[in-house]
Amino acid sequence: MMIHSGNMGAAVSSERMTDLWRKFLETSLIERGEVREEIADSWLRCKGFGVDPYSARSCKALQPPLLDELLRKKKELIEFALPFMQSLYRFVAGSGFVVLLCDERGYLMCTVGDDDVLAGEHGLNLKPGALWTEEEVGNNGVGSALVLRRPFQVSGAEHYCQKHHAWTCSGAPIIDENDAVIGVLEMSGPVEKAHLHTLGMVVGAVEAIRRQLIVQSQNRELLLLNNSLNNIFLTVSDGVIVVDAYGTMKQINPVAERLFGRRADDMRGKSVHGFFEHPEPIREMLVKGCSYSDGELVLDTASGPLAAIVTAKPIKDEGGKVTGGVLFINPLNAIKNLINRFSGAHASFTFDDIVGRGDALKRAIGLGKLVAANESNVLLCGESGTGKEMMAQAIHNGSARHGGPFIAVNCGAIPRELIASELFGYTEGAFTGAYRKGRPGKFELASGGTLFLDEIGDMPLEQQVALLRVLQDKTVTRIGGDKVIEVDSRIICASNKDLKAEVAKGNFRQDLYYRLNVMSITLPPLREHSEDIPLMFEVFSALACKKLGKPTDRARPEVLERLERYCWPGNVREFQNVVERMVNISSSEELGLDCLPEEIVAASSEPPVSRPQKAGLIADERQRIRRLVEEKEREEIALALYKNKGSMSGAAREMGMARSSLYRKMQHLGMASG
Repeated sequence: MMIHSGNMGAAVSSERMTDLWRKFLETSLIERGEVREEIADSWLRCKGFGVDPYSARSCKALQPPLLDELLRKKKELIEFALPFMQSLYRFVAGSGFVVLLCDERGYLMCTVGDDDVLAGEHGLNLKPGALWTEEEVGNNGVGSALVLRRPFQVSGAEHYCQKHHAWTCSGAPIIDENDAVIGVLEMSGPVEKAHLHTLGMVVGAVEAIRRQLIVQSQNRELLLLNNSLNNIFLTVSDGVIVVDAYGTMKQINPVAERLFGRRADDMRGKSVHGFFEHPEPIREMLVKGCSYSDGELVLDTASGPLAAIVTAKPIKDEGGKVTGGVLFINPLNAIKNLINRFSGAHASFTFDDIVGRGDALKRAIGLGKLVAANESNVLLCGESGTGKEMMAQAIHNGSARHGGPFIAVNCGAIPRELIASELFGYTEGAFTGAYRKGRPGKFELASGGTLFLDEIGDMPLEQQVALLRVLQDKTVTRIGGDKVIEVDSRIICASNKDLKAEVAKGNFRQDLYYRLNVMSITLPPLREHSEDIPLMFEVFSALACKKLGKPTDRARPEVLERLERYCWPGNVREFQNVVERMVNISSSEELGLDCLPEEIVAASSEPPVSRPQKAGLIADERQRIRRLVEEKEREEIALALYKNKGSMSGAAREMGMARSSLYRKMQHLGMASG
């Protein structure tokens, strides 16, 4: 019998290998040219471990509780390996060979072989639980393969322990996809019956087991991923539809069912294109493989058209071919509410935040609470700074719409040419400079809530016509579009102008005025409820002190007296700014006259007047302000005429009004129009 030394030198006879083994045991010398390096190293390890080469004792083994735990833990590996172990055994059945499966520590877990060999009197422990490491039984197919982390064969006298000299052991480690050793497969048999291909057969079986384990692991991961994706698909807040390359719907999640008002079973198998008014972007996605992101499309639902934001992404195979697509759908109203929620489009103030107990203010608050209980349009009148927006927010928060958006638009602050796009929105390509995908207007954003139109008297006449139509029809059509969009927003308007007078001048449409003036609330100027000034000072100074991180300031009696006697042309806004200024410059906790602005000290240093006198002074002040306003208007008209060389049309265009309106205004101001 010749022992094959693999790729580590020439073949050595069994007799010579036995002589070399004895020489090592007696002298610790190794003939490196004849003994393979791996065998020589293993002998040295075994000698270092103190292994008795002549011992006949059985190796130690795991006790039943620990063995049961091992078999339970390695159940999957055993189940995968057993068919391959049986296949290996069929090649050598009846020839005294056994096939062993051990764990990564060397503990025997499973055996397949001839019954007489497994239970024979050879002194080897071939029962599950036996430990087959080099430290325990010397070098062998299991223990040495674990040390080397590669397939290895030990034959005859290459074994360190004499009782193994009658055997050839061929072992190969089982390594998982993470490069970790999880077990060892070994085939052992009589040394005289060993074959050059025995180790190769074991290696082939191990590779097959490894592939099976990887496939099983991948299948498990795919199953977990599929379950996770399915859970996401079913619970995601978006409507999701999966289509094939032809647009046929394959999967529809519950949200999409609700959006379309149809059961998934009724939609599955049908073309998705039939469920959109303009499905061109979806067709383009499937044909060209280009994603379509956050576009506005109209769904054809069971209850009618529904505007939605749609994102469509193609599904491609490994070759880049489009095999289908996924559509993510969100109702436009839900997106608008989300935008309003995070962009601050909500009302902060309530009626409790309006400071004052004066009769005039109490009447206004009472009316506000009354109109909050209904859906009528509201017109808030009053001078600048009297708190019209605060009242509008309080009405909104006191109404059934308090959960919806509160959208405020200052009609006087938007350029004339942009006010229509701001209010009504526009479609893609509606005008130069427009956002590429279009935008909803304030009426759409305010749907379900309140739209507050401040300085409504400054709205151009041509937009007043469009506003009137929206109020009548409760629908809008975006600029550049033809789709009619229903809107459900309550309108609260405010103006510091006398709109009835503006109607008489031709600057404001009479029909729009009556449409808006369903419920009218006039907010009194501060000079008409000056008795509230002490309370307001207390509130505003506390807010200012908190803002500035200062202790709460008190005002001396003479300071409050001066504040009450001042006429406050800027009303509550001016008063709050003055209080904050006083707190800022104060060097003590008590505010004196030195903290008051000079104009207030000068204007309030005159002796107090009676209430009738005060009313007369107020009327005189109003008359004076009116004359100043008219004088300013005359100057603006004269300048516009001068810049346009006397052209009435050019001057009207310059001032942002119709030519007829300019004529009427000039007649009212007593200006010649010739």
